[in-house]
Amino acid sequence: MSEQLLLERFDLVIDNPENIQLLRRYIVDLAVRGKLLEKTALDITASEMLNRIKEKTNALVKQGKLKKQKPMTSIDTEEVPATYIAHCTFERLGNVANLQKGLTGIKSAIQGEFPLVVTATARSTCNHYDFDGPAAIIPMVSSTGHGHASLNRLHYQEGKFALGTILCAVIPIDEELISARFLFEYLTAFKEELLVSKMNGTANVTLTISKIAEVPVPIIAPLVQQRVDELMALCDQLEAAKNKREQSRDQLVAASLHSINPPADDKAANTPEALREQARFIFNNLPRLTTRPEHIKQLHQTILNLAVRGKLVAQDPNDESATELLKQIKAEKALLVNQGARKKEVVLPDVDFEQAPFALPLGWSWARFPELGTFGRGKSKHRPRNDSVLFDGGTHLLIQTGDVARSQGVVKTYTNKYNDIGLAQSMKWPAGTLCITIAANIADTGILSFDACFPDSVVGFIPVSMFQNARYFEYFLRTAKANLLEFAPATAQKNINLEILNAVLIPLPPLAEQQRIVAKVDELMALCDQLEAQLITTQTDSRRLLEAVLHEALAPALEEIT
Repeated sequence: MSEQLLLERFDLVIDNPENIQLLRRYIVDLAVRGKLLEKTALDITASEMLNRIKEKTNALVKQGKLKKQKPMTSIDTEEVPATYIAHCTFERLGNVANLQKGLTGIKSAIQGEFPLVVTATARSTCNHYDFDGPAAIIPMVSSTGHGHASLNRLHYQEGKFALGTILCAVIPIDEELISARFLFEYLTAFKEELLVSKMNGTANVTLTISKIAEVPVPIIAPLVQQRVDELMALCDQLEAAKNKREQSRDQLVAASLHSINPPADDKAANTPEALREQARFIFNNLPRLTTRPEHIKQLHQTILNLAVRGKLVAQDPNDESATELLKQIKAEKALLVNQGARKKEVVLPDVDFEQAPFALPLGWSWARFPELGTFGRGKSKHRPRNDSVLFDGGTHLLIQTGDVARSQGVVKTYTNKYNDIGLAQSMKWPAGTLCITIAANIADTGILSFDACFPDSVVGFIPVSMFQNARYFEYFLRTAKANLLEFAPATAQKNINLEILNAVLIPLPPLAEQQRIVAKVDELMALCDQLEAQLITTQTDSRRLLEAVLHEALAPALEEIT
């Protein structure tokens, strides 16, 4: 392989995190198919290797250093990919390696200058060790459970180490013939086919040592394995370079986004000129600054933070202030109460501006949900709530917290349909209602796209007629979700319920500015969606480019062999 060619062009594809793993698998694939070294360079055959391993195994059993392995069945051709059968000899992993389950629980790990302990979730240190030497470490329990078979990444370990109880150490019988590093790379490259496919269970998906022992592994010459190790070291360098590059870009993204959303007390950074300059830099370099999904999420949050702090659109001194807007809303609500069209609401205490989380722009005001419209919890009085009497023949849509959580701002799905009996013990909210979850998924939000009922685990907000829709308030709650308590008085109960939502302070702009803000946020969110779609396309293209680069880099070697 031409490493120089690969290094020269890898910068074109390095941003895709899957590419290095693809490269590792490609190297292993070439090794198994005999494409890494000329056959004349190999000094030992597979049968000779297996005979020597068998002799060493028998010697270790006689010495009491190894338990006698139960005979295993021969490998069927269906167990090995057809492209490998003609190129390589395979043997059961249990016949060429000692497989041992870990003995050390996670609670045994302590800090200190002691050998490493490898657990399912982390690496720490311990005051003893169970193993000494190189080994591949395989998880034996699904990382997700719930009937879905999957594994955390495998580990390669050298030196003295202890091992967590749900891990298996794969220790070659003869490290000079079969290296632990090669076994690790091979098992990692084909993890889904070789290991995940052998997992059993439903609630707890597990992988037994006996199943691991059955895995067929290629028997290739030590010189080929050495070549694999060299190329994997090259991959390590590429991965380290990629990680360093990503870390630098992450720091640049964070600093850039922070620059257009500086602390309120940084007067120099908050001048219109400084903000415009920073915003110009960011939007001129968006493709370079947004190379991963996390960057798009950061950009989303920055846009929303700027929006609710009055930094996203220009302010017009001719706009009627939010204070006047609140007076009009109060008058409208009082009129509706007098007409019997609305219930009289509990009077909220005055806003303590010292508790406000940040200073507001000129013309803005702090407000609370009950002051701005209808605000209350959903209803579902009947028990049990899944009683079929509520749903048989139903036509009234019912949403749950999950529908709000996955709504991405607009609720388009429903969980069930109430019949008239179900509707009578609940209540129907109109399309356009802002839904806020207060259970399961805390403070997720979405605006109903249809009339619907919902239980008391969801709070509804219908803005008064002055507002075109609830979009601004949905955007605000997205910014406040992570630290919602900061928007409530210190005396409020510290959990998410209707009382705390009643007390949440909302930065309210003049009505005309609010409409400009929503329009601008919609525009920028659409841009973010385009960037995300472009990112997915770029990652796909970079994978294809890597495959082409690998083919070109390997072409001379393949021509020599074939």
